Amino acid sequence: MSSLQVNIPESLRLRAQALASDDGVALEQFIATALAEKVAVLDAETYIRDRAARGSREKFERVLAKVPDVEPEGGDRLSPGNGAMP
Repeated sequence: MSSLQVNIPESLRLRAQALASDDGVALEQFIATALAEKVAVLDAETYIRDRAARGSREKFERVLAKVPDVEPEGGDRLSPGNGAMP
């Protein structure tokens, strides 16, 4: 583990302290977890962009052409309020 001194606004520290307390963890642990979550999000974005850059529209169209053009089964049907497009 390493130590890092960071200056943050008092209002942010107080809010983070309250959230950490509500979660039953030390402020340091709360901040380390929040930082880990942020790093994971940024790493995931980079990974997705890299994968997309290697993608091929031609290959996508070829795979998509294999999908049968049939109505979805009852349980697979989208209804308003659960992701259906207008």
